[in-house]
Amino acid sequence: MADDGAVTVYNGSAITDTKKNPFSIKVGLAQMLRDGAILEVTSVEQAKLAESAGACSIIVSEPLHRGISRMPDPSLIKEIKRVVSIPVMARARVGHFVEAQILEAVGVDYIDESEVLAVADEDNYINKHNFRAPFVCGCRDLGEALRRVREGAAMIRTQGDLLRSGNVVETVRNVRSVMGDIRILNNMDEDEVFAFSKKIAAPYDLVAQTKQMGRLPVVHFAAGGIATPADAALMMQLGCDGVFVGSEVFDCADPYKRVRAIVQAVRQYNDPLALAESCTGLADAMAGLNLGEDRVEQFETGGIY
Repeated sequence: MADDGAVTVYNGSAITDTKKNPFSIKVGLAQMLRDGAILEVTSVEQAKLAESAGACSIIVSEPLHRGISRMPDPSLIKEIKRVVSIPVMARARVGHFVEAQILEAVGVDYIDESEVLAVADEDNYINKHNFRAPFVCGCRDLGEALRRVREGAAMIRTQGDLLRSGNVVETVRNVRSVMGDIRILNNMDEDEVFAFSKKIAAPYDLVAQTKQMGRLPVVHFAAGGIATPADAALMMQLGCDGVFVGSEVFDCADPYKRVRAIVQAVRQYNDPLALAESCTGLADAMAGLNLGEDRVEQFETGGIY
């Protein structure tokens, strides 16, 4: 590999070669979000609060409702883009390339092909190379992550709990699965990589690149059940580059304090004293965290993170 700023080329395929492949530009844009917290927002007021509290980006979502969950109203996206200066994401349903076309036309900075919305195509994901905007995709294991990267995802989020219950256990399980497989891969002989890539159903060249880099070849965030500063720091210490935080963090008496504490925890995740300070005095701010059965039922038709 030539050490000239380009990333490794395997089998003649430039995965992130800035001179040959615009995918590298998308990967570079996603890299700008590292060590940050991305906040889900459902209103202009929440977007302003997230920006003032230090979020690196926001992801626009429709307020929860029963029935099919789809991309947010373009008018809401436009209104939010007018009042914030940080990058704006929005979700499209899995396989719904027309929703993605609309979101790109509206001017979102990133598109999240989100399995937590209703699925539009059960067999096919969007060909993300056909779009200028970088895509974010979810995964629960290493093979799924690398398949999404092959389709053009510039950021991967390891997904956990979808009901916004504040339960981080599934996210921890999936992040540990991804990181564990990467460690196994790192210790393999080169001739074992072919069999491993077949086992996890991932492209060999991306598996080889992951082995060489010792990490996913794109930015890796965690999502699902992350509701406290300690949760966010846990994901960072497990090896993630940042976190997605659901809009339930705004359902409390002092949402700014809570969001700010999570943002600080992501930035200072290895400093226990700083984390203790971030977690102090949040009891009132987090009073709305535990969901009753009625609210959990609300989320079953269209929640996120």
